[in-house]
Amino acid sequence: MNDVKTAAGTTGTGLLAADEPAPYHVYNPRGSAPVLLLCDHADNFIPRALDRLGLNDEHLERHIAYDIGIAPVTEMMADALDAPAVFSHFSRLIVDPNRQLDDPTLMPQVADGTVVPGNEDLGGDAVEARLAAFFRPYHDAVERQLDSMQTAARRPAVISMHSFTPVMRGRERPWHVGVLWDSDERLPVPLMRRLAAQGYCVGDNEPYSGRDGHGYTQHVHADRRGLANALIELRQDLIDTRHGQREWADIMIDALRPLLDDPALYRPSGS
Repeated sequence: MNDVKTAAGTTGTGLLAADEPAPYHVYNPRGSAPVLLLCDHADNFIPRALDRLGLNDEHLERHIAYDIGIAPVTEMMADALDAPAVFSHFSRLIVDPNRQLDDPTLMPQVADGTVVPGNEDLGGDAVEARLAAFFRPYHDAVERQLDSMQTAARRPAVISMHSFTPVMRGRERPWHVGVLWDSDERLPVPLMRRLAAQGYCVGDNEPYSGRDGHGYTQHVHADRRGLANALIELRQDLIDTRHGQREWADIMIDALRPLLDDPALYRPSGS
């Protein structure tokens, strides 16, 4: 991704050095499409002050640290749709931007069987420092972007991009793509129908649910504003190469384009 700014002047917590990347990046902020793409788990970056959370390179390259393959897919989609996108720039192991603040996996001590030494016995000050340095700046950037896009006549749609592992706890996951949603069916239901009609195995609130209360981004930024939204999960073995990323970006673009042409999508939910 281009134009990632440094953290100079962005936080006063001591967790980010002045030469380290800012905790978020807004891509194509003046894109013409009334759609905002979000990428909560875009990167596995851990600042020097957190000393890799006590983990080695092998663990930091795994899905526990970030959503493998999804950042390039999201950028390709933003380019094709001329849509703005907001990307996180920190590992989900530091603090997960898609978890409620009282969720025990917000700063996990164990992630898919791996102990995270740097997250053990965190005190209140340490927790607050991470929220102030990473979580809040990212979500503030999302809010500012939505504020700049929203008008009385048009409410932008929100599409949150994620990826999931082909196997979890010994269980194979058959879905090519999952669509997570709560009660607003304007975008997710026709999207699932289009993908299924093309022969893809589509999970309806699989492999996770958009209704279980654990997620943050979708509910806080989209549902509360009455914005049409969907959280899309792509299986990681399908997008772990550049070829796969391009293929699935094209699949999602083709599925979404006709849906995004519907003016009803940009009215507040219930109107």
